Formats: sequence, C-alpha cells, structure tokens
Amino acid sequence: MSTFVLIPGAWHGAWCWERVAPLLEAAGHRVVAVDLPCEDTSLGCAAYRDVTLEAIGALDVEAVVVGHSAGGLTAPLVAGSLPNARGLVLLSALLPDPGSSSFFEQNDREGILLPDYQPGIETDDAGCRYWSDRDLCARTMYSGCEPDDVAWAFAHLRPQSSTMYSERTPLEAWPPVPVLDIRGDRDQLVSPAWAARAVPERLGVSSRVIAGAGHSSMLSHPDEVAELLLAAAVEHR
Repeated sequence: MSTFVLIPGAWHGAWCWERVAPLLEAAGHRVVAVDLPCEDTSLGCAAYRDVTLEAIGALDVEAVVVGHSAGGLTAPLVAGSLPNARGLVLLSALLPDPGSSSFFEQNDREGILLPDYQPGIETDDAGCRYWSDRDLCARTMYSGCEPDDVAWAFAHLRPQSSTMYSERTPLEAWPPVPVLDIRGDRDQLVSPAWAARAVPERLGVSSRVIAGAGHSSMLSHPDEVAELLLAAAVEHR
C-alpha cells in the first residue's frame, strides 16, 4: 500500500481531488488530500510543506507526492522531507528553479503562464488574488471540463495569497525520487511550449500527455489521472 499525498494548486483545496481519490482508495491505497492555508499572506511554500507533513502524520510512509499546478512549487519540498518517498508526480504543474529567484521572476524569464487568464483575476483588501470572471476561468483553468463541473469547481474557489509566487523558492535541489510529469494537451493556463522545454531540461523525463485534457485533468479526466498515479506507485516500489 502506498500513501498518495494530493496537493492542490492555487485557489483550490482537497475538494479538487474528489474524483481521483476514491479510485486510488479502491485500489487499496491511502489518500491524504490537503487543504492549504491559501488565504494567509504570511505563509509560503515552506509553510505549505509543513501543513502537508502534519496532515500525513507518520513520515516513514511509502508516499507518492502529487502536486497540481502551483502545487508543484510545494510538492518537491514535501517529497524531499519524506524518507520513504516513492515518487513525485507533477500534474499540469509549475516547476520551481531550485536555489533561484521567485516564481514571478522565473515566469518573466521563461514565459510559463499564458497571459489570457490575467483579466479574470482581481485582488482583495487582504492582498489575495481571486477569480472574478467565471467565463474566463472556464476557458483557461477549466478547459476540457463540462459546464456543470466548471460551476461546481468555481463555487469552491478561495482567494489565494501571492506569497508562494513572490518569495524566493525554498527548494534548493530536486529530491532524489522518481518523477512523473503529466500534462493535458489543451492546457490554456500553463504554456505547453514551456513545459515541452522545461520538463526534460529540469526533470530529465518526458511528460505523459492526456489527450483532450486541459489544465485541470483531475476533474475532466479522473480515470486517466488515477491510472497514471497507480502505475507510478507500482513502478516505483
């Protein structure tokens, strides 16, 4: 049995894994889907790591750590803190540049995020960013999802602190665990052209691509995502 540690991306929570988690549990695995304190502007990725480790409990579990989207900034920190981590899975994820600058600066250099989503984001009085345009959110973050799924997901979104983007990444080196990178071929938020360059260069692997999936394949293609996760758990034992 493996423990799958499911880390959400920006604005999301444990709820976004509700279609994948039962498939992993049905195969006999433990699932820890994490809610991060995304509205606390004092916390960055190191704090997100600590919250995740606390949710896991015993740190000697055979874990497969999964990070979606901005969860990719935290997932390698978690995997590097687990002595028996069996794998790191990055799902449509951002990839930090270890020992480097902030993600905002990295994005300026590398063109990671496609710009079309930006008019749909506003900032609240606490300094957190939130989605104000559901239609634009559907076209970018939830491309490939059914309208009812978009409505359900949009209703669950929370404001997101920008601290994890503006801080210098606390990741000093990628953890020495096997990596699986999963992408959707219709991602309208994270640049597929950037991923095609960065994943082999930074991780030394080729991405597994889910046909017809956009940025949030755990919602639109849960069976395919679960199948890849289960295969990773077996391969890396």
